[in-house]
Amino acid sequence: MREEVTGARRVVVKVGSSSLTTAAGGIDEQRVDALVDVLGRHAARGREVVLVSSGAIAAGLAPLQLRRRPRDLATQQAAASVGQGMLIGRYAAGFARHGLTVGQVLLTVDDVTRRAHYRNAYRTLRKLLDLGALPIVNENDTVATDEIRFGDNDRLAALVAALVHADLLVLLSDVDALYTGDPSASTSRRVDTVRDAADLSGIAIGAAGRAGVGTGGMVTKVEAARIATGFGIPVVLTAAPMAGRALDGDEIGTLFHAAEKRPTARLFWLAHATSPRGRLHLDPGAVAAVVARRKSLLPAGITAVDGSFSAGDPVDLVDTSGAPIARGLVNYDAVEIPALLGRSTPELAAALGPGYEREVVHRDDLVLL
Repeated sequence: MREEVTGARRVVVKVGSSSLTTAAGGIDEQRVDALVDVLGRHAARGREVVLVSSGAIAAGLAPLQLRRRPRDLATQQAAASVGQGMLIGRYAAGFARHGLTVGQVLLTVDDVTRRAHYRNAYRTLRKLLDLGALPIVNENDTVATDEIRFGDNDRLAALVAALVHADLLVLLSDVDALYTGDPSASTSRRVDTVRDAADLSGIAIGAAGRAGVGTGGMVTKVEAARIATGFGIPVVLTAAPMAGRALDGDEIGTLFHAAEKRPTARLFWLAHATSPRGRLHLDPGAVAAVVARRKSLLPAGITAVDGSFSAGDPVDLVDTSGAPIARGLVNYDAVEIPALLGRSTPELAAALGPGYEREVVHRDDLVLL
Protein backbone atom coordinates (compact mmCIF):
# COMPACT_ATOMS: atom_id res chain seq x y z
CA MET A 1 0.00 0.00 0.00
CA ARG A 2 1.13 3.54 -0.73
CA GLU A 3 1.30 5.51 2.51
CA GLU A 4 1.34 8.80 0.60
CA VAL A 5 -2.13 7.89 -0.68
CA THR A 6 -3.71 6.22 2.34
CA GLY A 7 -2.64 9.09 4.61
CA ALA A 8 -4.03 11.82 2.35
CA ARG A 9 -7.03 13.59 3.89
CA ARG A 10 -7.61 16.28 1.24
CA VAL A 11 -7.57 14.92 -2.31
CA VAL A 12 -7.93 16.60 -5.70
CA VAL A 13 -9.06 14.27 -8.50
CA LYS A 14 -8.89 15.31 -12.12
CA VAL A 15 -10.79 13.47 -14.85
CA GLY A 16 -10.59 14.14 -18.58
CA SER A 17 -13.25 14.35 -21.26
CA SER A 18 -12.44 10.98 -22.82
CA SER A 19 -13.11 9.27 -19.48
CA LEU A 20 -16.59 10.78 -19.13
CA THR A 21 -18.11 10.87 -22.58
CA THR A 22 -18.82 8.67 -25.56
CA ALA A 23 -16.63 8.82 -28.64
CA ALA A 24 -19.39 10.64 -30.50
CA GLY A 25 -19.89 13.17 -27.72
CA GLY A 26 -22.45 13.26 -24.95
CA ILE A 27 -22.15 12.10 -21.36
CA ASP A 28 -21.49 8.43 -20.69
CA GLU A 29 -23.76 8.02 -17.68
CA GLN A 30 -22.23 4.73 -16.56
CA ARG A 31 -18.72 6.19 -16.48
CA VAL A 32 -19.85 9.27 -14.59
CA ASP A 33 -21.79 7.22 -12.06
CA ALA A 34 -18.85 4.85 -11.52
CA LEU A 35 -16.55 7.80 -10.72
CA VAL A 36 -19.17 9.41 -8.49
CA ASP A 37 -19.57 6.20 -6.50
CA VAL A 38 -15.82 5.99 -5.89
CA LEU A 39 -15.50 9.61 -4.79
CA GLY A 40 -18.69 9.48 -2.77
CA ARG A 41 -17.41 6.47 -0.85
CA HIS A 42 -14.17 8.23 0.04
CA ALA A 43 -15.97 11.42 1.02
CA ALA A 44 -18.16 9.36 3.33
CA ARG A 45 -14.98 8.10 5.02
CA GLY A 46 -14.08 11.65 5.99
CA ARG A 47 -11.86 12.65 3.10
CA GLU A 48 -12.19 16.12 1.60
CA VAL A 49 -12.54 15.67 -2.16
CA VAL A 50 -12.23 18.28 -4.90
CA LEU A 51 -13.09 17.13 -8.42
CA VAL A 52 -11.56 18.90 -11.43
CA SER A 53 -13.69 17.72 -14.32
CA SER A 54 -13.32 18.33 -18.02
CA GLY A 55 -16.13 17.36 -20.35
CA ALA A 56 -18.33 20.43 -20.84
CA ILE A 57 -17.53 20.85 -24.53
CA ALA A 58 -17.63 17.11 -25.20
CA ALA A 59 -20.95 16.75 -23.38
CA GLY A 60 -22.48 19.46 -25.55
CA LEU A 61 -21.60 17.90 -28.89
CA ALA A 62 -24.42 15.38 -29.23
CA PRO A 63 -27.23 17.71 -28.03
CA LEU A 64 -26.12 20.28 -30.61
CA GLN A 65 -25.80 17.56 -33.28
CA LEU A 66 -22.09 18.25 -33.70
CA ARG A 67 -20.29 15.19 -35.04
CA ARG A 68 -16.85 16.15 -33.75
CA ARG A 69 -15.16 18.67 -31.50
CA PRO A 70 -15.42 22.08 -33.23
CA ARG A 71 -12.29 23.99 -34.12
CA ASP A 72 -13.62 27.54 -33.89
CA LEU A 73 -13.85 29.24 -30.52
CA ALA A 74 -17.49 30.39 -30.79
CA THR A 75 -18.81 26.87 -31.42
CA GLN A 76 -16.62 25.48 -28.63
CA GLN A 77 -18.11 28.03 -26.27
CA ALA A 78 -21.64 27.20 -27.42
CA ALA A 79 -21.01 23.50 -26.81
CA ALA A 80 -19.57 24.27 -23.38
CA SER A 81 -22.62 26.36 -22.52
CA VAL A 82 -24.92 23.43 -23.26
CA GLY A 83 -22.66 20.71 -21.91
CA GLN A 84 -21.63 22.30 -18.59
CA GLY A 85 -25.20 22.38 -17.30
CA MET A 86 -25.75 18.76 -18.30
CA LEU A 87 -22.46 17.69 -16.72
CA ILE A 88 -22.99 19.41 -13.36
CA GLY A 89 -26.59 18.20 -13.27
CA ARG A 90 -25.44 14.62 -13.66
CA TYR A 91 -22.82 15.07 -10.95
CA ALA A 92 -25.33 16.70 -8.59
CA ALA A 93 -27.79 13.84 -9.00
CA GLY A 94 -25.06 11.23 -8.58
CA PHE A 95 -23.49 12.69 -5.46
CA ALA A 96 -26.93 13.25 -3.92
CA ARG A 97 -27.22 9.46 -3.72
CA HIS A 98 -24.31 9.64 -1.26
CA GLY A 99 -25.84 12.52 0.68
CA LEU A 100 -23.37 15.02 -0.78
CA THR A 101 -23.99 18.52 -2.08
CA VAL A 102 -21.81 19.71 -4.95
CA GLY A 103 -20.63 23.24 -5.64
CA GLN A 104 -19.77 24.32 -9.17
CA VAL A 105 -16.62 26.44 -9.48
CA LEU A 106 -15.88 27.72 -12.97
CA LEU A 107 -12.50 29.41 -13.31
CA THR A 108 -10.88 31.47 -16.03
CA VAL A 109 -7.19 31.87 -16.69
CA ASP A 110 -7.25 35.16 -14.79
CA ASP A 111 -8.66 33.44 -11.71
CA VAL A 112 -5.46 31.45 -11.28
CA THR A 113 -2.94 33.87 -12.78
CA ARG A 114 -3.86 37.10 -11.02
CA ARG A 115 -3.00 37.19 -7.34
CA ALA A 116 -6.20 38.84 -6.09
CA HIS A 117 -8.40 36.44 -8.07
CA TYR A 118 -6.25 33.51 -6.93
CA ARG A 119 -6.91 34.35 -3.28
CA ASN A 120 -10.63 34.71 -3.95
CA ALA A 121 -10.74 31.28 -5.60
CA TYR A 122 -9.04 29.84 -2.51
CA ARG A 123 -11.62 31.37 -0.19
CA THR A 124 -14.49 29.95 -2.24
CA LEU A 125 -13.04 26.43 -2.37
CA ARG A 126 -12.07 26.51 1.29
CA LYS A 127 -15.58 27.57 2.36
CA LEU A 128 -17.22 24.85 0.24
CA LEU A 129 -15.05 22.24 1.94
CA ASP A 130 -15.75 23.71 5.38
CA LEU A 131 -19.48 23.44 4.67
CA GLY A 132 -19.14 19.79 3.70
CA ALA A 133 -19.77 20.33 -0.01
CA LEU A 134 -17.80 18.70 -2.80
CA PRO A 135 -16.39 21.35 -5.18
CA ILE A 136 -16.45 20.52 -8.89
CA VAL A 137 -14.01 22.70 -10.81
CA ASN A 138 -13.76 23.31 -14.54
CA GLU A 139 -12.40 26.09 -16.67
CA ASN A 140 -15.13 28.53 -17.64
CA ASP A 141 -15.05 27.58 -21.31
CA THR A 142 -18.05 29.73 -22.18
CA VAL A 143 -16.09 32.96 -21.62
CA ALA A 144 -12.50 31.87 -22.25
CA THR A 145 -11.04 33.91 -25.08
CA ASP A 146 -7.30 33.30 -25.34
CA GLU A 147 -7.04 29.54 -24.95
CA ILE A 148 -10.10 27.40 -24.38
CA ARG A 149 -8.26 25.13 -21.94
CA PHE A 150 -5.25 24.84 -19.70
CA GLY A 151 -4.21 21.64 -21.50
CA ASP A 152 -7.18 19.40 -20.73
CA ASN A 153 -7.34 20.93 -17.25
CA ASP A 154 -4.20 19.11 -16.08
CA ARG A 155 -2.35 22.31 -15.19
CA LEU A 156 -5.52 23.72 -13.64
CA ALA A 157 -5.80 20.60 -11.45
CA ALA A 158 -2.21 21.02 -10.23
CA LEU A 159 -2.84 24.67 -9.39
CA VAL A 160 -6.09 23.82 -7.59
CA ALA A 161 -4.26 21.12 -5.61
CA ALA A 162 -1.72 23.71 -4.48
CA LEU A 163 -4.46 26.28 -3.91
CA VAL A 164 -6.31 24.09 -1.39
CA HIS A 165 -3.09 22.59 0.04
CA ALA A 166 -4.12 19.10 -1.00
CA ASP A 167 -2.37 16.02 0.34
CA LEU A 168 -2.72 14.16 -2.96
CA LEU A 169 -3.49 14.79 -6.63
CA VAL A 170 -4.94 11.96 -8.73
CA LEU A 171 -4.84 12.40 -12.52
CA LEU A 172 -7.30 10.07 -14.25
CA SER A 173 -6.68 9.35 -17.90
CA ASP A 174 -7.50 6.75 -20.54
CA VAL A 175 -4.05 5.21 -19.99
CA ASP A 176 -3.35 3.18 -16.84
CA ALA A 177 0.12 4.65 -16.17
CA LEU A 178 3.12 6.46 -17.59
CA TYR A 179 5.06 4.27 -20.03
CA THR A 180 8.54 4.57 -21.47
CA GLY A 181 7.00 4.83 -24.95
CA ASP A 182 3.76 4.13 -26.78
CA PRO A 183 1.71 2.01 -24.32
CA SER A 184 0.61 -0.26 -27.17
CA ALA A 185 4.21 -1.10 -28.15
CA SER A 186 5.66 -4.34 -26.81
CA THR A 187 8.96 -2.60 -26.05
CA SER A 188 7.33 -0.05 -23.70
CA ARG A 189 7.32 -0.68 -19.99
CA ARG A 190 5.27 0.87 -17.23
CA VAL A 191 6.93 3.43 -14.98
CA ASP A 192 5.86 2.62 -11.42
CA THR A 193 7.40 5.57 -9.61
CA VAL A 194 9.01 8.91 -10.45
CA ARG A 195 11.14 10.46 -7.71
CA ASP A 196 12.74 13.29 -9.68
CA ALA A 197 13.34 14.59 -13.18
CA ALA A 198 16.14 12.07 -13.73
CA ASP A 199 13.57 9.25 -13.66
CA LEU A 200 11.95 10.75 -16.76
CA SER A 201 15.15 10.63 -18.79
CA GLY A 202 14.69 8.62 -21.98
CA ILE A 203 10.89 8.47 -21.70
CA ALA A 204 9.03 9.41 -24.87
CA ILE A 205 6.20 11.48 -23.42
CA GLY A 206 4.96 12.74 -26.76
CA ALA A 207 3.17 15.97 -27.58
CA ALA A 208 0.04 17.55 -26.18
CA GLY A 209 -3.22 17.04 -27.99
CA ARG A 210 -4.81 14.15 -29.84
CA ALA A 211 -7.83 13.41 -31.96
CA GLY A 212 -11.18 12.92 -30.26
CA VAL A 213 -13.10 14.80 -27.61
CA GLY A 214 -10.18 15.60 -25.29
CA THR A 215 -7.36 18.08 -25.76
CA GLY A 216 -4.65 16.82 -23.44
CA GLY A 217 -1.91 14.25 -23.66
CA MET A 218 0.68 12.61 -21.47
CA VAL A 219 2.96 15.63 -21.69
CA THR A 220 0.37 17.85 -19.96
CA LYS A 221 -0.08 15.28 -17.20
CA VAL A 222 3.64 14.98 -16.55
CA GLU A 223 3.89 18.77 -16.44
CA ALA A 224 0.97 18.89 -13.99
CA ALA A 225 2.72 16.27 -11.86
CA ARG A 226 5.90 18.38 -11.91
CA ILE A 227 3.99 21.44 -10.71
CA ALA A 228 2.16 19.60 -7.92
CA THR A 229 5.13 17.59 -6.65
CA GLY A 230 7.18 20.78 -6.63
CA PHE A 231 4.70 22.11 -4.07
CA GLY A 232 5.06 18.98 -1.94
CA ILE A 233 1.98 17.14 -3.25
CA PRO A 234 2.37 13.51 -4.41
CA VAL A 235 0.60 12.57 -7.65
CA VAL A 236 -0.91 9.32 -8.88
CA LEU A 237 -1.50 8.93 -12.62
CA THR A 238 -3.78 6.10 -13.71
CA ALA A 239 -6.87 5.22 -15.76
CA ALA A 240 -10.33 6.35 -14.67
CA PRO A 241 -11.68 2.79 -14.13
CA MET A 242 -8.88 2.27 -11.59
CA ALA A 243 -9.77 5.35 -9.52
CA GLY A 244 -11.06 3.30 -6.61
CA ARG A 245 -7.95 1.17 -6.31
CA ALA A 246 -5.70 4.20 -6.74
CA LEU A 247 -7.44 6.08 -3.91
CA ASP A 248 -7.32 2.96 -1.72
CA GLY A 249 -3.53 3.04 -2.02
CA ASP A 250 -3.01 0.05 -4.30
CA GLU A 251 0.28 0.12 -6.19
CA ILE A 252 -1.20 0.78 -9.60
CA GLY A 253 -0.51 3.51 -12.10
CA THR A 254 2.47 5.81 -11.64
CA LEU A 255 3.30 7.53 -8.35
CA PHE A 256 5.16 10.83 -8.61
CA HIS A 257 6.84 11.48 -5.27
CA ALA A 258 6.57 14.94 -3.73
CA ALA A 259 9.59 17.19 -3.45
CA GLU A 260 11.01 17.24 0.06
CA LYS A 261 11.23 21.02 0.25
CA ARG A 262 8.04 22.97 -0.40
CA PRO A 263 8.41 26.54 -1.74
CA THR A 264 6.47 29.40 -0.24
CA ALA A 265 2.98 29.75 -1.66
CA ARG A 266 3.92 33.18 -3.00
CA LEU A 267 6.90 31.95 -5.02
CA PHE A 268 4.94 28.92 -6.22
CA TRP A 269 2.22 31.25 -7.45
CA LEU A 270 4.80 33.40 -9.19
CA ALA A 271 6.43 30.43 -10.97
CA HIS A 272 3.38 28.45 -12.03
CA ALA A 273 0.25 30.57 -11.77
CA THR A 274 1.29 33.73 -13.56
CA SER A 275 1.71 34.71 -17.18
CA PRO A 276 4.59 37.12 -17.92
CA ARG A 277 3.56 40.55 -19.15
CA GLY A 278 6.96 41.26 -20.64
CA ARG A 279 10.64 40.32 -20.76
CA LEU A 280 13.83 41.86 -19.42
CA HIS A 281 17.00 40.91 -21.33
CA LEU A 282 20.04 40.42 -19.07
CA ASP A 283 23.75 40.58 -19.78
CA PRO A 284 25.94 37.61 -18.67
CA GLY A 285 26.94 39.32 -15.43
CA ALA A 286 23.33 39.89 -14.42
CA VAL A 287 22.45 36.29 -15.29
CA ALA A 288 25.21 35.04 -13.01
CA ALA A 289 24.14 37.40 -10.23
CA VAL A 290 20.50 36.32 -10.39
CA VAL A 291 21.04 32.58 -10.90
CA ALA A 292 24.27 31.75 -9.07
CA ARG A 293 24.31 34.37 -6.34
CA ARG A 294 20.54 34.84 -5.96
CA LYS A 295 20.86 38.62 -6.14
CA SER A 296 18.25 41.22 -7.05
CA LEU A 297 18.14 42.50 -10.61
CA LEU A 298 19.59 46.00 -10.98
CA PRO A 299 19.21 48.36 -13.96
CA ALA A 300 22.90 48.04 -14.86
CA GLY A 301 22.46 44.40 -15.93
CA ILE A 302 19.53 44.94 -18.30
CA THR A 303 20.19 45.33 -22.03
CA ALA A 304 16.65 45.52 -23.45
CA VAL A 305 12.98 45.35 -22.49
CA ASP A 306 9.97 43.82 -24.27
CA GLY A 307 6.26 44.09 -23.58
CA SER A 308 3.81 46.47 -21.98
CA PHE A 309 3.56 46.13 -18.22
CA SER A 310 3.09 48.12 -15.03
CA ALA A 311 4.95 48.07 -11.74
CA GLY A 312 3.96 44.95 -9.83
CA ASP A 313 3.36 42.81 -12.93
CA PRO A 314 5.21 39.50 -13.49
CA VAL A 315 7.97 39.58 -16.11
CA ASP A 316 10.41 36.98 -17.36
CA LEU A 317 14.15 37.54 -17.04
CA VAL A 318 15.90 36.10 -20.10
CA ASP A 319 19.55 35.39 -20.89
CA THR A 320 21.51 36.46 -23.97
CA SER A 321 19.91 33.68 -26.05
CA GLY A 322 16.40 34.73 -25.04
CA ALA A 323 15.78 31.74 -22.74
CA PRO A 324 13.81 32.54 -19.55
CA ILE A 325 15.92 32.01 -16.43
CA ALA A 326 13.65 33.59 -13.80
CA ARG A 327 10.36 35.33 -13.24
CA GLY A 328 9.79 38.27 -10.97
CA LEU A 329 7.52 41.14 -10.01
CA VAL A 330 8.89 44.28 -11.59
CA ASN A 331 9.17 47.59 -9.70
CA TYR A 332 8.88 49.88 -12.73
CA ASP A 333 6.49 50.45 -15.61
CA ALA A 334 7.76 49.26 -18.99
CA VAL A 335 8.01 52.84 -20.30
CA GLU A 336 10.38 53.80 -17.46
CA ILE A 337 12.97 51.08 -17.94
CA PRO A 338 14.63 52.10 -21.26
CA ALA A 339 16.02 55.23 -19.57
CA LEU A 340 17.55 53.08 -16.81
CA LEU A 341 19.38 50.50 -18.95
CA GLY A 342 23.03 49.96 -18.08
CA ARG A 343 23.08 52.62 -15.36
CA SER A 344 24.00 52.05 -11.72
CA THR A 345 21.52 52.80 -8.94
CA PRO A 346 23.73 55.58 -7.40
CA GLU A 347 23.94 57.22 -10.82
CA LEU A 348 20.17 57.02 -11.26
CA ALA A 349 19.54 58.39 -7.77
CA ALA A 350 21.81 61.35 -8.47
CA ALA A 351 20.24 62.08 -11.84
CA LEU A 352 16.57 61.25 -11.24
CA GLY A 353 16.09 61.29 -7.47
CA PRO A 354 16.19 58.80 -4.58
CA GLY A 355 13.06 57.03 -5.82
CA TYR A 356 15.16 55.44 -8.56
CA GLU A 357 17.72 53.93 -6.20
CA ARG A 358 15.84 50.63 -6.08
CA GLU A 359 16.03 47.23 -7.73
CA VAL A 360 14.16 46.52 -10.93
CA VAL A 361 13.22 43.14 -9.45
CA HIS A 362 13.92 42.43 -5.78
CA ARG A 363 15.26 38.97 -4.96
CA ASP A 364 12.30 38.36 -2.60
CA ASP A 365 9.97 38.81 -5.59
CA LEU A 366 11.97 36.54 -7.92
CA VAL A 367 11.88 32.80 -8.62
CA LEU A 368 14.27 30.82 -10.81
CA LEU A 369 12.65 28.87 -13.64
